[in-house]
Amino acid sequence: MAQQAGTPTSGERRTAVLEGVLERITYANEENGYTVARVDTGRGAGDLLTVVGALLGAQVGESLRMEGRWGSHPQYGKQFHVENYTTVLPATVQGIRRYLGSGLVKGIGPVFADRITQHFGTDTLRIIEEEPKRLIEVPGLGPKRTKKIADAWEEQKAIKEVMLFLQTVEVSTSIAVRIYKKYGDASISVVKNHPYRLAADVWGIGFLTADKIAQSVGIPHDSPERVKAGLQYALSQSADQGHCFLPEERLISDAVKLLAVDTGLVIECLAELAQPGEDGEDPGVVREKVPGPDGGDSEPVTAVYLVPFHRAEIALSSQLLRLLRTDQDRMPAFQDVGWDKALGWLKTRTGADLAPEQEAAVRLALTQKVAVLTGGPGCGKSFTVRSIVELARAKRAKVLLAAPTGRAAKRLAELTGAEASTVHRLLELKPGGDAAYDRDRPLDADLVVVDEASMLDLLLANKLVKAVPPGAHILFVGDVDQLPSVGAGEVLRDLLADGSPIPAVRLTRVFRQAQQSGVVTNAHRINAGQHPLTDGLKDFFLFVEDDTEEAGRLTVDVAAHRIPARFGLDPRRDVQVLAPMHRGPAGAGTLNGLLQQAITPGRPDLPEKRFGGRVFRVGDKVTQIRNNYEKGKNGVFNGTVGVVTSLDPVDQRLTVLTDEDEEVPYEFDELDELAHAYAVTIHRSQGSEYPAVVIPVTTGAWMMLQRNLLYTAVTRAKRLVVLVGSRKAIGQAVRTVSAGRRCAALDFRLHGS
Repeated sequence: MAQQAGTPTSGERRTAVLEGVLERITYANEENGYTVARVDTGRGAGDLLTVVGALLGAQVGESLRMEGRWGSHPQYGKQFHVENYTTVLPATVQGIRRYLGSGLVKGIGPVFADRITQHFGTDTLRIIEEEPKRLIEVPGLGPKRTKKIADAWEEQKAIKEVMLFLQTVEVSTSIAVRIYKKYGDASISVVKNHPYRLAADVWGIGFLTADKIAQSVGIPHDSPERVKAGLQYALSQSADQGHCFLPEERLISDAVKLLAVDTGLVIECLAELAQPGEDGEDPGVVREKVPGPDGGDSEPVTAVYLVPFHRAEIALSSQLLRLLRTDQDRMPAFQDVGWDKALGWLKTRTGADLAPEQEAAVRLALTQKVAVLTGGPGCGKSFTVRSIVELARAKRAKVLLAAPTGRAAKRLAELTGAEASTVHRLLELKPGGDAAYDRDRPLDADLVVVDEASMLDLLLANKLVKAVPPGAHILFVGDVDQLPSVGAGEVLRDLLADGSPIPAVRLTRVFRQAQQSGVVTNAHRINAGQHPLTDGLKDFFLFVEDDTEEAGRLTVDVAAHRIPARFGLDPRRDVQVLAPMHRGPAGAGTLNGLLQQAITPGRPDLPEKRFGGRVFRVGDKVTQIRNNYEKGKNGVFNGTVGVVTSLDPVDQRLTVLTDEDEEVPYEFDELDELAHAYAVTIHRSQGSEYPAVVIPVTTGAWMMLQRNLLYTAVTRAKRLVVLVGSRKAIGQAVRTVSAGRRCAALDFRLHGS
């Protein structure tokens, strides 16, 4: 064997071979497979060697045969640079015991690894491979666990094959696992023959990864399949940025840049995509003329939609108008109610009079089938909603309350004293995203109230409105000045657009009690384009720090130590860091690592799971980063927050208790669906409310700084806001009004029907 783990010689630059057991992964980049790890080369005395490079898919406990070159790092010393590796099954009893005890095979931890190897010795791996039923001979291994071990062994072998094949195109371990789970034994065939299917079928694989795979398996650069996949990718990317469609010219231009092909080829492929399939299948895209971005007299544009967004926009507008105009009414009592008497009774229930605009909103919601209530903090939206619900229930109406997030639903329930749920739970969304309730099986409701409606994207709003029965009333409640939804569309803004047929009330008067709050006062100042006041307030502070890196460190100190010490708040439960962006020294990504270190540091006696660049521990605050309709009772959705309550290295699973008090298990290979949530971006915080928020506002986030971003962050706080950063950056945020509308045509469809 060439060049074992000895001292490098003058032939350092030649390829060498190193064998060892992978003991620890220090760092792994899930995007490209680059790994820094420590291996035991068998020299004893616990002496571990650092290896770096292409270790995609390698698992702790495996014996590896690595090819590469010796090198030296100025800070970390001697290293072995891995160019490729193969897994070598261990041959000694001790090696087999360590291999199985590493948690590599689900269902076997150190205890059972010891028992199995004691019983079968060096024959252990052959038994698991060829005669797994014999595992039942081992004390404590029943039929159930025996089958689980055999299944895990087979799955791991199959995944390994897929991973070895994908290694050449640097696909991450977690994505290889997803490919295998999606296609099973057909995985390699799909990857070789239909790589662009991966972008549509497998979460975590976008067009760029699929394109890299396609090139490596020989699909031509100017293949129509590639160009069509690129066009659909450009549209899905624009949907991620909030657009329901792209103007045709912009789409063609984006696709030419992305694909580096001729404009003529892109135009040809777009025309083909817009044609229905031979078997009457849906086209890949829909083209339609809609008004230009400035409306009015501007030239119409040809909008290109992905099919689901086009259908949802048409269905949502027609269903809203149908609900609004129907003669049926499931709350007829309010058409001729004596309002003076009703409002007098209401005051005996709530102990307060309604302001005139609040009274107008109450009447509107109870007499119109579709209505909108908007307004900023301290203007009485919550009290108005409570009043509407009290009056409706007094007439024995069936009231359903919902909000887009678990936290917002909890707040709505506390406010009204009635049960509230997330929109997803209300509709009982099923795997694949279909709802149990729709037009054919509507909700049993007379009044549906949706809070935090600024968060409703087009697809979710369509599902919800479709499930409202004819004659029922639906009330959308939200602050239209906040950031629009994370998903495509800006539904609340379109419902409130000039000339909209949907009746609405905007609350503008800030109540006296709310005027005493620095949080409320400054939210309205920011919304009006004025700098927030930061002197002499008990609930609004500014720590000035011009250096972005220092501002990041100060943010961590404020959130983890200073606020808990001064205000007695729990840093995990009560304090939330809200960053304008994910990247950078004061971005959510960096701050999460520092906050985890401060709030949930590692302990040698507690298990933890390293996944990519992250480490998960019991007690970690985490958030779901994709919609997964397969998890939990009714799916777990992008933005759901929870705390890790258990972590089992043997069964390779951790459990999260969500904000909705549901325990959700995650297999270790699903951990790319979770991110830490000690710090989140302001966009991800929509619909949530926290006792205290800490907001780093630095020049490092210059391009993101906009008025509605800072306004949204400040309005997430119930009791306390701390800004950390530069006055210049705060000034930029206050001055900058969000650039332009999203590409959406819901307001046009509502007007034109």
